[in-house]
Amino acid sequence: MRFPFPIMALRFYNTLSQQVEEFTPARENTVRMYTCGPTVYDYAHIGNFRTFTFIDILRKCLRANGFQLDHVMNITDVDDKIIRNAVAQQKNLNEYTATYTQAFLDDCAALRLERPERLVPATEHIPEMVDAIERLTGGGHTYTSDGSVYFRIATFPGYGKLSHNDFSGNLAGARVDVDEYEKADARDFALWKAPKPGEPAWDTAIGPGRPGWHIECSVMAIKYLGETLDIHAGGIDLVFPHHENEIAQSESLTGKPFARFWLHAEFLMVEGQKMSKSLGNYYTLRDLMAKGHQPEAIRYLLASVPYRKSLNFTMDGLKSAAIAIERLRNFKLRLETEQLPDGMNEPVAARTSAAAAAFRDALNDEINTAEALAAVFEYVRDANSAMDNHEFLAGNKAAALEFLADFDAIFDVLRPTVKAGELSDAQVEERIAARTAAKKAKKFAEADQIRADLLADGIVLEDTKDGVRWKRK
Repeated sequence: MRFPFPIMALRFYNTLSQQVEEFTPARENTVRMYTCGPTVYDYAHIGNFRTFTFIDILRKCLRANGFQLDHVMNITDVDDKIIRNAVAQQKNLNEYTATYTQAFLDDCAALRLERPERLVPATEHIPEMVDAIERLTGGGHTYTSDGSVYFRIATFPGYGKLSHNDFSGNLAGARVDVDEYEKADARDFALWKAPKPGEPAWDTAIGPGRPGWHIECSVMAIKYLGETLDIHAGGIDLVFPHHENEIAQSESLTGKPFARFWLHAEFLMVEGQKMSKSLGNYYTLRDLMAKGHQPEAIRYLLASVPYRKSLNFTMDGLKSAAIAIERLRNFKLRLETEQLPDGMNEPVAARTSAAAAAFRDALNDEINTAEALAAVFEYVRDANSAMDNHEFLAGNKAAALEFLADFDAIFDVLRPTVKAGELSDAQVEERIAARTAAKKAKKFAEADQIRADLLADGIVLEDTKDGVRWKRK
């Protein structure tokens, strides 16, 4: 990656302050970031991956600005849904969650999402959670009922500061055992849940049971990243109650701000409607790939709308994403293979530099991916026109390729996905060389057969005055 960005300072909208703020890490040059990972009770759906793709773009933009990363993501491998499904399938907890944990990691790899520096399962941190609950009890923040331990939100005066809800008249509400509840509710939430018959449980100093969802994230974030994070990020649906509860219990433990910046990705709709199995518009990544859609097209579409705006995911949008990627790949192929006139065209060089600056500025301005993509495609249009008019010279090629590399260091869509069993690039080049040799030997039937075989394998050849170009269908 040729960055860091030298132009506009990196700025984020902070859910906590409701303002756009310039970002730098609190200490040295390392960003200490926690993001909420999957609850591994089923295959992750594309709404989940909208958020995870945003996190990946965020990682790359932070690194492009010269920052190092210490990024922790949790794997929630114990919660109500997991236990219910595992019991129904007569599987133990580890056996059940291992399948969906690996599926999540495989899907992330298909979408080219980088692994966080630390991926931490909740069930490996039960002793730390028990210790935190004991300390909260020592501070007067908890009470016990029927073997479960609850956080008393009335003991935390700042409750509601992230979701910007006024709970002042509703802080003595009922307790709640489930992890998710209505946005208008302010309820004492479970830190430790007493076991029900047939459920997995841990024997601990605070009694048998299992942790609540909210305490898991607080404990793992603080353990690995310290008492105050630089960034906490996730989907907008987590603001309340999950992140609000994280703040209450974390700041009650430490007496310090839990996170300096809170970033939240907006919802994903499908064909203008909320995604729902009953509506038939509920898709996992695997569903879409089974329909023939390439993972890089899915990634492109998920990244194309700025994360703070709702994304309407459509099949037409997926087709348009594939076309957009093909346009970029064709431009890169043209740059790499076309014989350009010698020299340097200064106006073209200035246009390349301006496009690169616009791309960087858009990303540093709240990660505005739509504006960043617009800068790329406007440049491709102008550069193709300059090539057609013989104004794009050989000396302009290196900067254009660097700009494309900068783009792909963030969006990562130019490299076609090679499926298992498909020809590698080296194998394609070997067959093209054999075809060229056959043509020189006037074995035209053999050359035509090689071309036909390559086409059957999804490889399209184009004979040009500058030689053979090829691309994957």
